[in-house]
Amino acid sequence: MKQPLGVILAGGQATRMGGGDKGLLRLGGQSVLDRVIGRLSPQVADLALNANGDAARFAALGLPVLPDSIDGFAGPLAGVLAGLDWAAEKGADTIVTAAADTPFFPCDLVPQLLLASEGMAQPLVLAATPDPERGHARHPTFGLWPVGLRDDLRASLQDGMRKVVQWTARHDGREALFPDEAAFFNINTPEDLQRAEAML
Repeated sequence: MKQPLGVILAGGQATRMGGGDKGLLRLGGQSVLDRVIGRLSPQVADLALNANGDAARFAALGLPVLPDSIDGFAGPLAGVLAGLDWAAEKGADTIVTAAADTPFFPCDLVPQLLLASEGMAQPLVLAATPDPERGHARHPTFGLWPVGLRDDLRASLQDGMRKVVQWTARHDGREALFPDEAAFFNINTPEDLQRAEAML
């Protein structure tokens, strides 16, 4: 399989942070987004950012900015669809997504997702970590997604589908289990940002 393209999902509304872009917050002298780019770019063939609103605020990053094509705030699946449409234009088979507010995700994210997808006609895998109550906790913004299912995803979004796991289950999506649950720690509140500073 060809190396996937990478798409950073920054389309959220950041309401618990008081609005604005969580990815542009400073963490240890860099923006959170710079840290995410630094982790994802070595693992993928090319990289883009899914974000809505004025793309100029991300100009310094030098990445293509892909807005949602589905109206209204449709959640992460709309960002996945924007990434799949971009990947289709570039002749790619798959994308891997990562959240813009999660700076410590694994440096082997892409290899492990690819490993979990072996033998699948449509490689569709979500990252997961151990969870004492549920067994596994899935991280729906971290996944491997096939370009071949983009029209199905578009139709599902137009029908009102919003839950990532609902859609992946429909297509027999798999999980890639990562041992470190702290790896997918994401920054939602000012307190989380302080905790991330401590984790550095």
